[in-house]
Amino acid sequence: MSIAASLVHSARSQSVADLLRRTALRVPDKIAMRAAGTAWSYREFDSLSARVSRGFADLGLEHGDRVAVMARNSPIFACIRYALAARGLVLVPVNSMLGAKEIAFILHDSGARVLCVDREFAGVGQQAAAGGTEVESLVWMHDEDAPSRDVKSFRELASAALEPPAIVDARSLLQILYTSGTESSPKGVMLSHEAVISQYVSCLVEGEISAGDVVLHAMPLFHCAQLDVFLGPSIYVGGENVITCDTRPESLLHLFEAHRVTSFFAPPTIWISLLRSPLFDRADLSSLRKGYYGAAIMPVAVLEEMRARLPHTRLWNFYGQTEMAPLATVLKPEDQLRKAGSAGRAALNVETRIVDEQGLDVRVGEIGEIVHRSPHLLSGYFNNEELTSAAFAGGWFHSGDLARIDSEGYIYIVDRKKDVVKTGGENVSSREVEEMIYRLPEVAEVAVVGVADPVWIEAVTAIVVIKAGAALTEHAVITHCRSSMAGFKTPKRVLFMDSLPKSASGKLLKRELRDWLNGLAPR
Repeated sequence: MSIAASLVHSARSQSVADLLRRTALRVPDKIAMRAAGTAWSYREFDSLSARVSRGFADLGLEHGDRVAVMARNSPIFACIRYALAARGLVLVPVNSMLGAKEIAFILHDSGARVLCVDREFAGVGQQAAAGGTEVESLVWMHDEDAPSRDVKSFRELASAALEPPAIVDARSLLQILYTSGTESSPKGVMLSHEAVISQYVSCLVEGEISAGDVVLHAMPLFHCAQLDVFLGPSIYVGGENVITCDTRPESLLHLFEAHRVTSFFAPPTIWISLLRSPLFDRADLSSLRKGYYGAAIMPVAVLEEMRARLPHTRLWNFYGQTEMAPLATVLKPEDQLRKAGSAGRAALNVETRIVDEQGLDVRVGEIGEIVHRSPHLLSGYFNNEELTSAAFAGGWFHSGDLARIDSEGYIYIVDRKKDVVKTGGENVSSREVEEMIYRLPEVAEVAVVGVADPVWIEAVTAIVVIKAGAALTEHAVITHCRSSMAGFKTPKRVLFMDSLPKSASGKLLKRELRDWLNGLAPR
């Protein structure tokens, strides 16, 4: 590269860390982060991140090295995220619900040299790091001394000297996010600075995220939805961010009131828990103007209830996946009831199609696979060119989600390919059956899966959580479905549970339900 070209490149650079620094220059005294006992201005947040960035360099880390983080939500988590980005280091967030062997797989596969842990996960983190990984150092994610001399403390990293910001190429790798592993072994999704920043722009425009927002971040920051759809864009424009790791309804409702929260994201499971709380109608939620949901389509009956009980809150459905950084399509407030159940249309910077097995567009109303083209997209799967090639067949990213499209271009998710129940030679969408069962007023939550059956190959099976104080029978559920659905779609069996298994990000873990049900003796 010539001297002139190098100078131009430096002047045009923009990494994720640059976004924080530029916000700090615009609004230095505005509160960036709030949490229990913490309130950082943008000036303080940026300065601390810069010092911690230098601290990582003092550990011997160089551009492109991977740093794993396993911790609950906290301002320190956010600080480490920006500290790594400022030096071209690669963030590897680790799902806090994983066991030591699963964590060790991610540490080994990513080649992480450092593991950052908080108090809760120090033990399992150390155990995992000792399992044949390349981890050389552990970092204690607290503003206090580390529990042992062989562990570096966040305080030590933050004591490093300030230095001029590094130039990080936007095409550099920002993070490797491992898929949840609900289908197979986790895959490392590689996302660059430019991919994530492009996705930020789509989120800002489509979700009307603004500097005046007070955003409550309760979903795990190790998941890209909270980290990159809400926290990153909010910091980009200078919003105020309230951080918590407590998703209990009483805790969330208290934070809404205490901080006059204006913006909140959660999957349908969390919104449902809020609606079912006896404290909901007593809480002052008048400040909440923007509500977002994702990870699953909101049941129409719940959506209608939200609109009735939160009349001042405009709602958005954000659909996507990790490989899209993650935003892909948006259903906006004005379409929530008109297009109830839809995932909306392609977001800014995204082109989306519904295709058949030959890669041709399906006709209106027909079912096909969702494929995307976008600068949001992953650079590939880490250390897996074969899987990358298959996912990008035909020059489009294949999502694995099945959907149909209407005459106005709105997309309706039918199911993940793995969640289609193949029963008696027919394909049944588990989501369609779930929507029908949600119409019963006694139902709090429901999941529908296919269970191995000698006659039907797979039998449609519903697992239902009943609302507190209500009563419901298997016969009543089956009769309700049979009255409005084809016989092959009607559940062959209905079971009742106190709660459904979920990931830390609020997704239903249908694989666990299938494994459990397939292990039960047939009736």
